Amino acid sequence: MPVTMTRTDKTSRLLLTALSLYLTVLLLRYPSLALDYAYTGLNLWLTRMVPVLLPFMILSGIMIRMNLTEHFVGLLHPILGRVFGTSRNGSYTIVMGFLCGFPMGARIIGELYGTGRLSREESSRLLCFCNNIGPIYFLSYVVPTLAIDKPLVPLLIMYGIPLLYGLILCRIVPGLYRTPFHDNAVSTAAETDVRRMPLPAAVDAAVMSGLIGIAKLGGYMIFFNLLNIVFVPFHNAPALLLKLYRCILEITSGIDYCGQSMYHPILILLPFGGFSCIAQTYSMIGHTDLSMRSYVFHKLIQTAVTALCYLLLLLF
Repeated sequence: MPVTMTRTDKTSRLLLTALSLYLTVLLLRYPSLALDYAYTGLNLWLTRMVPVLLPFMILSGIMIRMNLTEHFVGLLHPILGRVFGTSRNGSYTIVMGFLCGFPMGARIIGELYGTGRLSREESSRLLCFCNNIGPIYFLSYVVPTLAIDKPLVPLLIMYGIPLLYGLILCRIVPGLYRTPFHDNAVSTAAETDVRRMPLPAAVDAAVMSGLIGIAKLGGYMIFFNLLNIVFVPFHNAPALLLKLYRCILEITSGIDYCGQSMYHPILILLPFGGFSCIAQTYSMIGHTDLSMRSYVFHKLIQTAVTALCYLLLLLF
């Protein structure tokens, strides 16, 4: 039976086809520039993402497979559990999500929810505020690139807002993600065996999973950096527009390209992370039924609040 496409489907397919043809023409027209953009993405992945994220991916994978996550947060859970109302695995997600940075929060949520250790309700709430720029990335890359001499205020804004936002979601509107079918229960597709793996098997599985995950993230960084070629024919476009485009597209290369000239816009865009981080987040939870639309919505709210904070700082 033939599939009937709606007008929206036809329009979307037409636009995507036109964009694909446009990008193909640009790649053929500017091969050297395309190579430079792809190399930039590969270099940033190799020098910034692999050393920072891969060890955490492997370590977290080992703890999840050996059922050690609840013990890992044994000292912090009495505090985090009381403040945010989280389970032990939820507290583990908060700690690792804020320490490790994009997209480890989403990866941990995807793994814990996928193996039945987090309910859909708690996973949905945690996803809204536990997937952020990591402090190592911020202090080692953003601070020197933007020449931030007093990083305390940006740090407080960048991590204080999602923490307060999470507190609101977990305590003031805790029923936002509660449904009759998923309340305090895992997805039926996630009901998998959660028996403890022996150490050698856990290490082997975590290393393989980490390598696959980090390779996927590298592909996203290369692809989204390559999309910088879209505006090459429009070299007379306003410089501010081109800089904003690069930052929104892929935040790391955008920071490298803009530097101090986009000081406040970059700080405002850090909570959002750019389209590359959105795609990376999807790759971490795409195998679950967690909502990307909800994730993006809450990220936009936190970005707007961040912009308001910096506006107030500039005014007062």
